[in-house]
Amino acid sequence: MTILQIALDVPLPRLFDYRLMGESQGSLIGRLVKVPFGHGVKFGVVINEAATSDHPEAKLKSAELIDGLPALPADWLALCQFCARYYHYPLGQVMAFAMPPLLRKGKTPRALKPKVGAGETAPTFNAATPDQTAAIDAILGATGFQTFLLHGVTGSGKTEVYLRAIEAVLERGGQALMLVPEIALTPQLESRVSARFPGAHIVSAHSGVADAARARAFLAALEGRAAIVLGTRLSVFMPMPALQLIVVDEEHDASFKQQDGLRYSARDVAIFRARQRDIPIVLGSATPSLETFHHSSSGRYQRLELPLRAVAAAMPTVTTVDTRKQKLQDGLSAEMLAAISERLQSGEQSLIFLNRRGYAPVLACPSCGWISHCRRCAANLVLHLADRRLRCHHCGLEVMIPHACPGCGNLDLQPFGRGTQRLEASLVERFPAARILRIDRDSASSPQKWQALLATIHAGGADILVGTQMLAKGHDFPKLTLVGVVGADAALFAADFRAPERLFAQLMQVGGRSGRAHLPGAVLIQTEYPDHPLYRALVDHNYTAFANEQLAERQAAGFPPFAFQALLRAEAPELAQALEFLATAVAAAEALGAPDIMLYDPVPMRLARLKNRERAQLLVESKSRPALHAFLAGWMARLYALKTSRDLRWHLDVDPLEF
Repeated sequence: MTILQIALDVPLPRLFDYRLMGESQGSLIGRLVKVPFGHGVKFGVVINEAATSDHPEAKLKSAELIDGLPALPADWLALCQFCARYYHYPLGQVMAFAMPPLLRKGKTPRALKPKVGAGETAPTFNAATPDQTAAIDAILGATGFQTFLLHGVTGSGKTEVYLRAIEAVLERGGQALMLVPEIALTPQLESRVSARFPGAHIVSAHSGVADAARARAFLAALEGRAAIVLGTRLSVFMPMPALQLIVVDEEHDASFKQQDGLRYSARDVAIFRARQRDIPIVLGSATPSLETFHHSSSGRYQRLELPLRAVAAAMPTVTTVDTRKQKLQDGLSAEMLAAISERLQSGEQSLIFLNRRGYAPVLACPSCGWISHCRRCAANLVLHLADRRLRCHHCGLEVMIPHACPGCGNLDLQPFGRGTQRLEASLVERFPAARILRIDRDSASSPQKWQALLATIHAGGADILVGTQMLAKGHDFPKLTLVGVVGADAALFAADFRAPERLFAQLMQVGGRSGRAHLPGAVLIQTEYPDHPLYRALVDHNYTAFANEQLAERQAAGFPPFAFQALLRAEAPELAQALEFLATAVAAAEALGAPDIMLYDPVPMRLARLKNRERAQLLVESKSRPALHAFLAGWMARLYALKTSRDLRWHLDVDPLEF
């Protein structure tokens, strides 16, 4: 009798033994099966076959093979097993996450005829610059696994390098995987890739794709029919038997890190996958993560530089506006207003960047001090004046704007601070003849609205854009020549040691939207700290100086990439419950006696309450990655054995980005 060891979608780090129903023909490893579990049924994946079981064979239940679905390949199983080991997450849940929902339920999607046939590629029309040619030659010259950092300024033509490398892969009959950080960038990139390779079968993979389409894309990739897979972090799990190249665009972007469930970094998993397949991987960015930049400086990655813009004659000029010496008009300086007016007169576009949506961050009563707190979170309700709502950006709670102060009855409630809606209203009042378009998650609340807004901008239907980070990357607006930055100073003094890195990347990316065609660009940054090293590096377009300074600070402080971290988080109805569990976890860790591990005290999280649950965290750190993971393996085994209240939930976050 054949015993099947099966990974199931349950929160337990183990496999489950079942008998095979009927006779087997060949290996069943990687096959999907349906099994009885508890009072219901579950679908799982066969990981091993064995002749015996540790459980009495008479008590083993039978597994039923799912017909019509091919076995998952060995390298895909190994990829999931790596994620389970590295992120200390149950293998069955990793596999369930990595598969399309339709397939993991044992269903086969209805087959559709591909819109295009595979194979033929379109000719290349753009002439490559010498720097692009050198980068392409280096990538195509790789004989096996090699990690490349394509460090190119905004507008330097990184996408052209990707496409030429992919073109060579397709000519060899291989498959290519290209990851982008956000769904909003996928349709734009898909259009460009489809135009470049009209004969190739291209599929998209991200959370916005319907279940049936995602399942068809997964099977097309698995069977080798899809030549190119484009997608967000989910797409790193697409099975591709002829995979020869992986590209991670905007590799620094925090969107590549999953923040719930399986908390994986798609960039890091992609690097493991490239090593596993012995193929090159290209990490592209104008502002690489400090970890990636450090690896390229130490020789672990090969750095390829694109220091010049491909189309525009020069980078935009960056100027700081010292707001300490003047009174702002509705939050805007005289220099900013003059620059906007100048663009309006010349028929060019301006983008005013404020990474805070809504009308104002808080509504308050100047009489008694009442402010609009969220009753479910340790955060304030944001004023959204356009739809007369106070809204929590963490839990989604919405309430009507009160007519009077709930605390003292005062009718004169005041908005404090500034969001994109308030900035838009100010600009409408100051420039009544201008066509002003606001771009944030409220105005672009669906893919259709987002595409309509982009079409309006490209068609020249807007003079002034007011936008959040949605407009900061991946967009080419030929008439956009001014980027104004408002309200960036707060991030300079944030408690998170990664905040300066994020701010620099954000400002360099949004500034890079300016002057990308033949019109010269300018960036104005309003600040009370014009001499801050971060702003000086931006003015000089000197990412390297900024990165080296930050790395020196991190090395002195013992922060990543000079240390390795994991966060154990717990949440419960009461903060005391979460802290008590973490104290128990500390005791379990100390019992293991790991001298190379630093355990910090359990503390409440910065957003201590979210959706009526109290949250706390425990930081674990080591100078050695192997030592950290050896410790985590033993520690997790003890934590899973603990009996905890049903009200308490906990999870481990390896290589955390948020604290």
